[in-house]
Amino acid sequence: MNVHEALLARKSTRAFLDKQVSKEKTVRILQAASHAPSGTNAQPWQVAVVSGQKKQELTTAMENAFKEEPRGTMDYQYYPLEWREPYKKRRVSCAAQLYDTLNIKRKDKVARLTQWTANYQGFGAPVILFFFLDPIMKKGSFLDYGMFIQSIMLAAVEENLATCAQAALGQFPEIVKTSLGYDQETILIGGMALGYENKEAPVNNYRTPREEVDVFTRFFYE
Repeated sequence: MNVHEALLARKSTRAFLDKQVSKEKTVRILQAASHAPSGTNAQPWQVAVVSGQKKQELTTAMENAFKEEPRGTMDYQYYPLEWREPYKKRRVSCAAQLYDTLNIKRKDKVARLTQWTANYQGFGAPVILFFFLDPIMKKGSFLDYGMFIQSIMLAAVEENLATCAQAALGQFPEIVKTSLGYDQETILIGGMALGYENKEAPVNNYRTPREEVDVFTRFFYE
């Protein structure tokens, strides 16, 4: 598989098989991703790989916290406070595709809430990666982190594994940091579900559309 094929094959997977991912595969993926570029080679990424009993304890804690008020707050503002076009339309369309695939009606708030709660279980993946950043680092390191996370996802495709990068896994930073022994000042970027795709699950059988290059690109060739 070449890079182009891996880019097209990668998708957000929301249903996984009950099949363990070996530590050797996870290490191989992270080793490959560690070659992602970073400003001044700072390599700002800090990763916690969670599975087994620890994963169950942590995901249960997050799920329980989600059911309470007030709900958690990420360490940084991920989304805009006010959505505008064309982003608003894309966001709404993305959610509509998910719920239509699962046959969840717009007014069925219980079913929608149940589906959202699955975020905090990593959609049943056997492994969850949590991504942390030293608080001294600034916005440039978020760019570095994006390239690192994308590299993990592409390396996972090569290993016949599926992923779902999740901002939701960063919604309860205090719980995650306490559980995993990270300093509370550390920035929790988010997380990623990692495992083997359940290809029979309807939720995995749709793809969100992408804009054509001419929509987001201006060419200045002479």
